[in-house]
Amino acid sequence: MVDLVAQGAVETPTVFDRAKALARFKFGDRFFHGLTFTAAIAVLILLGGVIVSLIIGSIPAIQEFGFGFLVTEVWNPVTDKYGAGAAIFGTLATSIIAMVIAVPIGVGIAIFLSELCPQPLRQPIGIAIELLAGIPSIIYGIWGLFIFAPLLQEYIEPSIIAFFGPIPGLNMLFAGPPYGIGIFTAGFILAIMVLPFISSISRDVFATVPPVLKESAYGLGFTTREVVGNVVIPYTRVGIIGGVMLALGRALGETMAVTFVIGNAHRISTSVLAPGTTISATIANEFTEAVGSLYTSALIELGLILFVITFFVLAIARYMLMRIEKKGAR
Repeated sequence: MVDLVAQGAVETPTVFDRAKALARFKFGDRFFHGLTFTAAIAVLILLGGVIVSLIIGSIPAIQEFGFGFLVTEVWNPVTDKYGAGAAIFGTLATSIIAMVIAVPIGVGIAIFLSELCPQPLRQPIGIAIELLAGIPSIIYGIWGLFIFAPLLQEYIEPSIIAFFGPIPGLNMLFAGPPYGIGIFTAGFILAIMVLPFISSISRDVFATVPPVLKESAYGLGFTTREVVGNVVIPYTRVGIIGGVMLALGRALGETMAVTFVIGNAHRISTSVLAPGTTISATIANEFTEAVGSLYTSALIELGLILFVITFFVLAIARYMLMRIEKKGAR
């Protein structure tokens, strides 16, 4: 027996077990690869199915109205005349207003929490801001309609109209009367809703800045403002843009909160204080009442347009991020 052990005869089961283990690991890797590949393909199939469904549902409206559907302001279910111009304008206008308000405030909050806020207050303030993302959109809409809109109508909008009245150009952008509800109100509500996305993501990417970079800047005599402007923001610009684009995607597709406060008027006005509508608000308001194939098709085409707008926004964001990464690599 000692001779068999010395000659390695008893090692055969060990080699066999090792081969079985390797085969089992190989099968596990192949199964995992197949599972993840199937999940990725399933997402593409679902996305393709959504696109095909929207296109098929939009064909009657596309054949009836053609390209004019995109620029026509009229929306009249009685005469079966539809145009997406007002809805597209309202969607873009409210999203732009939301970004103009939310981006500087959100990035400013992130800078304060990461660089200036006392340590005991950082976590409570951060949690409070992140809780805003968990509030249902309908709550924002109710609050905007019954609390914020009357406040705007009585106090803020009259002051805005009086301030910009003597300024050519801006007096048309902020023309009265003060309705309280309108594109500006919807944009402001959207800004509050997307603020947690911008501030949370910006704060997280600010935390990735190596401390040695900031310490070196402070050692050279930089102030906090200079460190933030010359070190922190340039180092994390890709993450900041990603957070902004995520917030923009949320703003473009928001439905209930906007429906409550935008006024739901199918018209294009030069004043942001006037009532308007968005693509998502129009679909939410009228889809259950749509009678007739052309009416339903027009609403589905609105959904297709919103899908295309969101796709192009995300594609442009991705292109910007790629260019920034290439410049950083150079």
